[in-house]
Amino acid sequence: MHARSFLPALLAAATLTLTGCGSENGATAGDAAGTDSSTTTSAPATAEAGSATPAAVPEALRFTGTTIDGKRFDGATLAGKPTVLWFWAPWCPKCKDQGPETAKVAEQFDGRANVVGVAGLDKPAAMKDFVASAKVGAFPNLSDEPGDIWKKFEITEQSTYVVLDKDGKTVFNGNLPAGKGLADKVSKLVG
Repeated sequence: MHARSFLPALLAAATLTLTGCGSENGATAGDAAGTDSSTTTSAPATAEAGSATPAAVPEALRFTGTTIDGKRFDGATLAGKPTVLWFWAPWCPKCKDQGPETAKVAEQFDGRANVVGVAGLDKPAAMKDFVASAKVGAFPNLSDEPGDIWKKFEITEQSTYVVLDKDGKTVFNGNLPAGKGLADKVSKLVG
């Protein structure tokens, strides 16, 4: 019964998402901070490796997921550093174009900022193929097949970046063609 009431909303979101991949307007997906935690779990504060004091976990990072390799992922582990969430779909050519720059940013800011891909709108096998062909396996990529993380951040189209500061506040939400400008946004946050 619950699935029937959810189906129309899922179809509407899918329709909006499909139109986003071919769009060149860079429209934003709204306020990414989101307050709906009904589909996510609240995670306790976790300490960074080697840190004696746990970093506070902002609401934006209170989610869990599964990597495309089937490992559990806790958003709380991202607390205390700027974070890039890259929402992509395996069949999206704009997403594939963003892969090299996103991987470059992940490498450039390794240890000072987090980069996490959040794949949706397809099956895990297609997500794994995308990661391999786009060469974006050096940072975590989550399989968000049910769309829980996409919903939390109010993402309505793939090829969207959400950039959070170290306190979990959204400083950017939108498309960056071929990922251009992502390094500048992260650089300002790491000081």
